[in-house]
Amino acid sequence: MPLEMNREVFITCAVTGSGATQDKSPHVPRSPKQIADSAIAAAKAGAAVVHCHVRDPESGAPSRDLRHYRDVTDRIRDAEVDVVLNLTAGMGGDIVFGSTASPFPVAAGTDMIGAEERVAHVAECLPEICTLDCGTMNFAEADYVMTNTPGMLTAMGTMMTELGVKPEIEAFDTGHLWYAKQLVKDGVLDSPALVQLCMGVPWGAPDDLNTFMAMVNNVPDDWTFSAFGLGRNQMPYVAASVLAGGNVRVGLEDNLMLDRGVLATNEALVARAVEITERLGAKVIGPDAVREKLGLVKRAPRG
Repeated sequence: MPLEMNREVFITCAVTGSGATQDKSPHVPRSPKQIADSAIAAAKAGAAVVHCHVRDPESGAPSRDLRHYRDVTDRIRDAEVDVVLNLTAGMGGDIVFGSTASPFPVAAGTDMIGAEERVAHVAECLPEICTLDCGTMNFAEADYVMTNTPGMLTAMGTMMTELGVKPEIEAFDTGHLWYAKQLVKDGVLDSPALVQLCMGVPWGAPDDLNTFMAMVNNVPDDWTFSAFGLGRNQMPYVAASVLAGGNVRVGLEDNLMLDRGVLATNEALVARAVEITERLGAKVIGPDAVREKLGLVKRAPRG
């Protein structure tokens, strides 16, 4: 296929995630203030979008606490630097089964809630974007399943659309893109849609370039996509996504290292992504340009 490089690229910083990385690097933010400060630093370094989870401030464990989301949102909205806010809506679909001999009852770590509760912080905080993990998959650990049924996705997607928040479709494999297109066909999601191609997450799409281009080629031409690779492939995927016509995601959710033996900060990862993108000959665009491109509206949280 011909090379159709993206000449105007936006960078998303995935600030902290929900993985068990909190004790692997002192730079992984835990408290709402730390998360917001890291997001603001990333915006100053060139990120137009910040993608935020929240954590328990003491343990660093993943959290769904609405108060933490509101604290992060208020701090980012009150900052002197502008940035598009993207909140996760991926929490609350976790099943950890018991042993292979006796999978029920489910084990500790299971966190299954209804669609309205999974979107409650989105309704409260009114970010421009929130994520929609567009499928169920085995997710790294032996007995953990990330669960997003068609019914759940229809319910959540409908709520997001009615709230006026743009869903970012998280696609971990080609079937997730297939169902995303069905959600648009059914009128649940508006078109053109926004997609994040998640490469190298066990056991979704592997991060080889053949699979990546299969994912890219399944994104409708009028949709907007970004992509990321985990760990040491984070920066190669900056180049790969731009060259394939997409945008960029970096951040401590996906990668803790800047160089061999050098722990990263979100700010440093964004700065490196800016450098790579510009050296390819593309322009890094800011939050206002992203809002115009994607039809986003910046709003204050509900009072």
